[in-house]
Amino acid sequence: QVQLVESGGGLVQAGGSLRLSCAASGSILSINAMGWYRQAPGKQRELVAAITNGGNTNYAGSVKGRFTISGDLAKNTVYLQMNSLKPEDTAVYYCNAAWAPIFDWGQGTQVTVSS
Repeated sequence: QVQLVESGGGLVQAGGSLRLSCAASGSILSINAMGWYRQAPGKQRELVAAITNGGNTNYAGSVKGRFTISGDLAKNTVYLQMNSLKPEDTAVYYCNAAWAPIFDWGQGTQVTVSS
């Protein structure tokens, strides 16, 4: 059973940066891609970035050009570099398999962007 642990969130002013980390307790090589999701209060969870085991990346339009996903699925780690943060990026951020989140959700990491 894979367990996911997210970290790196915090409170930052608009325009600032944060780097999120995701560590998986078991092997995630069995899946094709990992992703970062976020859920803002009162909204559905959404996928914002994904990386395949071949290193290809994909981003939601709202974060393209500001967020960068990286990592090594063989080492069970995924990162999300977030730059030029906006108040609308405020949410709890989670990692999971991209597009089809098959693993149990971790606790996530809170990102709060003040204006």
